[in-house]
Amino acid sequence: MKTKLKKLSDSRVELTVTLDAKDLKPAKEKALAKLAKELKVEGFRKGKVPAEVAKKFIPENDLNAEVVDYAVRTTVVPAFQEVEKSPLVMPSVNVTKYVPDEIVEYTATADIIPEVKLGDYKKLGVKKETVKVTEKEISEILDNIATSYGEKKVVKRAAKMGDEVVLDFVGKKDDKEFNGGSAKDYKLTLGSKTFIPGFEEGVVGHASGDKFDLPLTFPKNYGVKDLAGAKTVFEVLVKQVNEIVKPKIDDELAAKCGPFKTVAELKADIKKNLQAQNEHKLEDKYKDDLVNELVKKSKIPAPEILIDDQVRMIREDMTRNAAAQGLSFEDFLEANNETLENWEKEARKIAEQRVKASLALQNVALAEKITVSDDEVGAKIAELRDVYKKSPDALKQLKDPNVKMDIKNRMTIEKTLDYLVKANS
Repeated sequence: MKTKLKKLSDSRVELTVTLDAKDLKPAKEKALAKLAKELKVEGFRKGKVPAEVAKKFIPENDLNAEVVDYAVRTTVVPAFQEVEKSPLVMPSVNVTKYVPDEIVEYTATADIIPEVKLGDYKKLGVKKETVKVTEKEISEILDNIATSYGEKKVVKRAAKMGDEVVLDFVGKKDDKEFNGGSAKDYKLTLGSKTFIPGFEEGVVGHASGDKFDLPLTFPKNYGVKDLAGAKTVFEVLVKQVNEIVKPKIDDELAAKCGPFKTVAELKADIKKNLQAQNEHKLEDKYKDDLVNELVKKSKIPAPEILIDDQVRMIREDMTRNAAAQGLSFEDFLEANNETLENWEKEARKIAEQRVKASLALQNVALAEKITVSDDEVGAKIAELRDVYKKSPDALKQLKDPNVKMDIKNRMTIEKTLDYLVKANS
């Protein structure tokens, strides 16, 4: 077998393979044996026809086709191994030449695991943000706690910040109702910043029974593109105003919240929890920043087949999210004033970054010999079984070898991220 490699791109190659008579001899023997099993010849039982006899009864075209098929199937993988390339999927094969018993020539094209040139992953120069918990954050939590224990009292006066109002409202853009902009008997605590800027402030000063229009402009960075920066009008009806009488923030309130004797103990616990939450968020951000910097400092070709796979996964996630809102994927795009072409363009950017990040981490794991043992995977699966013990479908999936491999890969990635954090600290 002779091979000739042609580089089509950093992640795609074409291999020309030439097989001579020596290579074709075993292929012909196997082809004859296979076709002979299905042959009926007088004087012989089915499947017992000798090859030399079978050869006289098998159509030449059928035999040639079987020889070529067997020869290609059994040599294409070894051919790539010979040139030290690893196809991501089975190569696309095109037979270019065949002379019976003498020569078969074919080309095999495939996306391959690309060669990655890592930057200095031990000196990425990324700074980790420090965790800070402010008195304002603690005070806001304390105020929310007091609100949750507050008593609601129906009042006839105009609403003010801190009150709960019960509303009917309809949001319109260009005199047409827009998706997600209407509700009935909606309970809103004024000052909670639940709605876009201006809405809660616009309700202040109105009493039960008031009906009014509230013109508002959505923020330019609003998540729904069709509404970002849009001028709208909300038709609002105030149905009820409830004054929330908050209890005093004292030791008595602290005792209601848990095993606390004083407000000081409650505040210390709030600070501890906020510290842990902020540390977790900043740790995740730091890991993302490290990976992004590693990608920037490395040369990482992204195979199209892997990008396509990531785009498919992104679309599946969005389709599920849209379905949860009662929308199709196409409806979701329309609601966000987005074309399929623009969506795919942005999705491919995200997909390419994901692929490069994954390849970078895989190569760091290889370089540092970071692995996950079968015992570690087994322990993780046992942990997941306990979590999903009431879900037969989930438990069944945990037995799937592909799911186990995915769990192992995820655990390897996590170990590699932990390594990067340690190496850059």
